Amino acid sequence: MPTFQAADGVTLSYSTWGDGPGRRLVVLHHGFIANSRTNWVLPGIVDALVAGGRRVAAIDARGHGESDKPHDPASYGEARMADDVIALVDLLGERTGYDLVGYSMGAIVSLIVATRDSRVRSVVASGVGSAVVEVGGVDTRAIGRDALRNALLADDPATVSPAATGFRAFVDAVGGDRVALAAQAAALHDTPIPLDTITVPALVLAGRDDHLATRPEVLADAIPGAVLRVVPGDHLGAVREPEFLRALTGFLNHPADTTNR
Repeated sequence: MPTFQAADGVTLSYSTWGDGPGRRLVVLHHGFIANSRTNWVLPGIVDALVAGGRRVAAIDARGHGESDKPHDPASYGEARMADDVIALVDLLGERTGYDLVGYSMGAIVSLIVATRDSRVRSVVASGVGSAVVEVGGVDTRAIGRDALRNALLADDPATVSPAATGFRAFVDAVGGDRVALAAQAAALHDTPIPLDTITVPALVLAGRDDHLATRPEVLADAIPGAVLRVVPGDHLGAVREPEFLRALTGFLNHPADTTNR
């Protein structure tokens, strides 16, 4: 994977597909613990976007995938990751605009980017719900940051609280750096995002059984003109549902269509 260096010296990996003239860029940002491959490649989303004529770029967030994994919480937070996305778009030489799609943690990153970068033409916030409005980020009410950090740092997985066992199992399954991920857990975004300043077309996309994306209509109502789509699936499974892909590609192809609101 090609790499670039963030402003603070962290080396970040990214991938591109479908490069060529006239292809509109869509940038993908994965969720916590995941990476570009698990969130976007394996479910077939990258292939579908490329087949639809898109140029696609996906970043491995700091602490994830093939990117550097510092262990200091000061190196983390979705606001820093938003800067990384903007730096990647600069590197790609994109001047005319791009569509931005994020899942879970990546949705928080994407919404922050949409408040900062005038090149964003549309934004998709998936795998999140009311917590973005009510706590400023991913839903730490469902699992607190201390419980999440303890689950990641525990030597014995059997000691992890039931609410966090899925996260710990996911980390172990993908071979993640638990200390780096615990540092991100300590730095989770928890301040208001000026959602009312997002003026581009927006889609809120959530799994019906996703306990980390409850009441997504609250988020959709906070973003002017946003479209809401609820599809089958829980937090780990919704991104693999055919309805998720159909909702995503339908919006990206026709972002001004609000008939599903």
